[in-house]
Amino acid sequence: MTSRSSNSNGSVPSLEVAIVGGGIIGVMTALGLHRRGIKAVIYERAPTWHEVSAGFAFTGAGRECMQQLHPGIVEVLGRISQKTDASTSNTYWDAYHPRNRQDAEDESKALLFKTPNNKLDYWGCVRSQLLLGMAALLPDGAFKFGKQLLSYDDDEKTSKVILRFEDGTTAEADVLLGCDGIHSTTRRIMLGNDHPASRAGYTHIVAYRTMVPIDVGIAALGEKVAKTGCMHCGPNACLMSYPVMNGTLLNVAIFAHDPSEFPEPDKMTAPAERGEIERLFKGWSPHLANIAKLYPENLVKWGLFDMDENPPPTYASGRACIVGDAAHASTPFLGVGACTGVEDALVLCTILESARQKTSNSNVQGESLTQALQTYSQARLDRGRWVHHNSRQVGQMYQWRYGPTGRDTERIKQKLERDCHTIVDYDVMAPLVA
Repeated sequence: MTSRSSNSNGSVPSLEVAIVGGGIIGVMTALGLHRRGIKAVIYERAPTWHEVSAGFAFTGAGRECMQQLHPGIVEVLGRISQKTDASTSNTYWDAYHPRNRQDAEDESKALLFKTPNNKLDYWGCVRSQLLLGMAALLPDGAFKFGKQLLSYDDDEKTSKVILRFEDGTTAEADVLLGCDGIHSTTRRIMLGNDHPASRAGYTHIVAYRTMVPIDVGIAALGEKVAKTGCMHCGPNACLMSYPVMNGTLLNVAIFAHDPSEFPEPDKMTAPAERGEIERLFKGWSPHLANIAKLYPENLVKWGLFDMDENPPPTYASGRACIVGDAAHASTPFLGVGACTGVEDALVLCTILESARQKTSNSNVQGESLTQALQTYSQARLDRGRWVHHNSRQVGQMYQWRYGPTGRDTERIKQKLERDCHTIVDYDVMAPLVA
């Protein structure tokens, strides 16, 4: 990549961006930049588009950010998502106590409380389907596969960032955006290998994920439960389920407290057996045993990592910055990890577009880009830290390990309501005009 600054006639100089990581946020950011006339190339380490075929969801506020980034993103999501019905509610069940060991639909005994869907207005989908749909919107030449970042240099003389990859090739750009996830290489290089925040921390929670046809989910949980968003709570474990893919699949995720260290902390998965789930739910309500049967005999479990214990002191340095999980990886319990990355992308695209329009020559552009990325960092630090901190608390709360709430249903509900307001009422662009 080379920059071609055509400013002798007063035109806006070109701007070229290298995006490390071709996941959900990397592709969204690239689409937002291209829509603003900024060339962006994605460098992805995998040999082709690759994303976990697990379910996740976006709030109404998150979709508003997507619309501003690139309307095509919302169009893709709309085609493949299961949209929440404003008349229904998310439900929270006591899945443990002996008095509740019967059909989970017996609300008089098992239901803890409900929260209305219309506040968060989730659209749920399969990650891989969303990624492929968005990737199809990218222009030719906007992505390169098999590019594992090895190092980069922020060259003060040329105002360029030089990327070096493990295959021996290099690339050049005006700006480097690290969208390379929880175990971000960009973050490690930017902060230094020995910095406490260079690596995400293990939250001591593992996840067992699966998706099944909706009729199979109904047979296990009952129709009322399987067709709505549900959290099943208990000691040291919880189970989340909700429909995706226009209601044809049920996304299921079991989360369990793990007091030991994760086998391979630089990886996200480890081999597991269905027996682990069966032992986990021994003595719980019968429908949990039904859920365990939906998993294959041999499977993988996911270690949940986040940035809560050692959050990065900054999201930017020079002409490089980190975005999405690379900046503020969180557990999934607030349900807004991806949405927070969408917010990052919108703020970043807005700032870079403004910086490009304000410059008239390449030297000024170099200075303005550094300032722009610092503005991005300052605008997003507090939000990112709030998300991973409160998401960790909520995960502990669902597993009855969070001291301030314990097993107190009313306190659990109050915290969820407070967090919901903070999610929904947040003005993404406000920090830019403050």
